[in-house]
Parts: sequence; C-alpha cells; structure tokens
Amino acid sequence: MLRAVSSSGPGSSGVAAFFDLDKTIIAKSSAFMFSRAFFHEGLINRRAVLKSNYAQFMYLLAGADAEQMERMRAHITAQCAGWDVAQVTSIVEETLHDVVDPLVYAEATELIAAHRRRGEDIVVVSASGAEVVQPIAKMIGATHTLATRMVTHDGRYTGGVEFYCAGENKALAARQLAEKQGYDLQRCHAYSDSITDLPLLETVGHPTAVNPDRGLRREALQRGWPVLAFSNPVSLRTRIPAPSGAQIAAAVGLGAVAAAGVAWYGLRRRQR
Repeated sequence: MLRAVSSSGPGSSGVAAFFDLDKTIIAKSSAFMFSRAFFHEGLINRRAVLKSNYAQFMYLLAGADAEQMERMRAHITAQCAGWDVAQVTSIVEETLHDVVDPLVYAEATELIAAHRRRGEDIVVVSASGAEVVQPIAKMIGATHTLATRMVTHDGRYTGGVEFYCAGENKALAARQLAEKQGYDLQRCHAYSDSITDLPLLETVGHPTAVNPDRGLRREALQRGWPVLAFSNPVSLRTRIPAPSGAQIAAAVGLGAVAAAGVAWYGLRRRQR
C-alpha cells in the first residue's frame, strides 16, 4: 500500500489538486539538480555531466515517453547501487542552497494558493525521489507528496526501487490517496506537462495540461482540456528556508544520476 507523506492538515472540501513537479511547478528538472555537485565529489564522471545538460535540453523540448521512462528507471537504479548515503548527505548539505534555488513558476504558486483558499488539498506527484520532492512540496504549501521511493541497506543504495511513481503508478497513487482521504476524484484537479501522466489526468474530473509536450498538447486539444503556459519562474530561496541535506539525501541517488539516465535515452532516441 502506498504511503503518502503529509506536510500539513487536510482540507475540508473533499477535493484535491494533483500537481506534477517538473515543468509544472518548477522550471527545471528536479532529477538533474545535483549532477554537477556529484561530479565534483567523484560519484559521476564528466561525461555524465555533459549528458545531463543534453538530457535537460531534450527533456525541456519533448519530454520522455513511457518506454523511455521505464528504461531510465532501470538505468538509474543500476548507476546508484552501492552509493554511500552518508556521502550523499554531506554533498547535499554543502550544495543545497545553490541547487535548490532553481525556480518555481509564479503562476503555479498562484494556482496552488487559489486551490488552498477553496479549502482544497495540494498533492505533489513526481517520479523523482520522495526525499527530494517532499521538501520542495513543503515549500509551496502542499498537503501530501506522492513520489518514488528507493531501497537502502546498511547505509547504501541497493539499486532497488520500492515504488516508482510514474505513468500508471501515478494514477494508482492518486486513487489510493483519494480513498484514504475521502476525495471525490470527479471533483479533483490534476496538472501536468507530460503525456506519460495521461493516466493521472484521466483519473480526475478536471485535468489541465501545463507547458505540455507535443503528445499531451495533442490529447488536450482533442479532449477539450484546458492548456496553461507557465513562463515566469521566481526564486524560492529568499522566500522560504531550505530543508536540511539529510532530509533529501536518500533520494539523490535517484535524482542526481537521472541526468545520465535520461541523457542515455535521449541519445539513443536521436540515433534511432
């Protein structure tokens, strides 16, 4: 059974707004935030950093389809197997202020505030690691976090994933949380940029595409869903205190090495 991470008390309306994170709330991929810091500490090589920049560019242009995301998951877990959690924690502590001030869309914060004024819960749903997603979600006032959970043993990442919060699993997580919290999904909202989140968007009565990739834009237009363009990123660092590195360390294995994973699939796709 999925464990939802709660960051504040639930609303009273029986309605929730489910938000994807990357390109929906923040203007940068959360999976790439720590790649340069990990390079400087020797966890990934220069090639992986260069690939991360290419992967970020490809992601911003087109996103990734379901097959690519599944391959990326397998590649990522293989990359981070054996990493020392304590070392990751130390790196995160030293670099957190620099890397977690990418930028949150002002339009997203305004939309979240509007939902909260109506007494509706805010749920951040992301394929990135829970310990990365949860502090960001807390910053923007989310009620719950649904994210990927990695497995650790004896202080190291095993390379296993307890729950991969992507594709159909996002919809599954949303339904389980709705059942637990008593949400009426037909009254709920969902926001995402990616066609891979189509199952999540189909789960609620009020889906909205935000900065959609080509596949999702096509679906949204065919189905008559609203399409929003968020383009005004602002800094959170001066507004809200950053979380501790220890809070987010366990998911950095998933987040930081995703740079290499997504890049690998972007390159493969380009070659094909």
